[in-house]
Amino acid sequence: MLDAEIYERMLGTAATVAEPLQAAIAAIGPIEIAPPAHASLAERLFVEVVNQQLSTKAALSIWTRIEAAAAAQDGTPRDLFIPGTEVLLRSCGVSANKVRALHAIREAEEAGLLGPELATLLHAERSAVLCRIRGVGPWTADMAGIFHFLDPDIWPVGDVAAVGVLRRLAGIEDTVAVAAQFAPYRSILARYMWRSRDAAPVAA
Repeated sequence: MLDAEIYERMLGTAATVAEPLQAAIAAIGPIEIAPPAHASLAERLFVEVVNQQLSTKAALSIWTRIEAAAAAQDGTPRDLFIPGTEVLLRSCGVSANKVRALHAIREAEEAGLLGPELATLLHAERSAVLCRIRGVGPWTADMAGIFHFLDPDIWPVGDVAAVGVLRRLAGIEDTVAVAAQFAPYRSILARYMWRSRDAAPVAA
């Protein structure tokens, strides 16, 4: 669960920005920061590449098909991210560019570029390394930083959902400036923005 002191700091900072922002954080309450869901960075990157520019529902559907295709061959998804599986992955709904990115991530891992030393780097340094991999851009690096490395101070400027919710709640267009007020807990702010989006009622 989120440390009580950090939670109170989030509330206090939000109060200085806009009442709707504070109210949204208060309505959610202290959040749980789950440990990394994937055993390796490559596994996280595989999922995030599939997630790129898709709704959560669409991305999950495609990933489920990948898992089923891999299981049918008594393997795991990573076993499909090699040359010769392009047609199969495309049939799962993976775009041609994403197929190439999945291959590139596996190749980077096998080349030793995704080792534990990345955890010792600052986010900007780590992102520079990751963004040299085909198909991995700043958004994907941000997601890896937030959810795999549990970096507490990343504002994902390329995330449409987090940016959109903060703009709405803060009533301010420049979310970078707003998020800066929450440093060194900008990742926590992003998590609250995603929770707020998920909690919002669906329009009829």
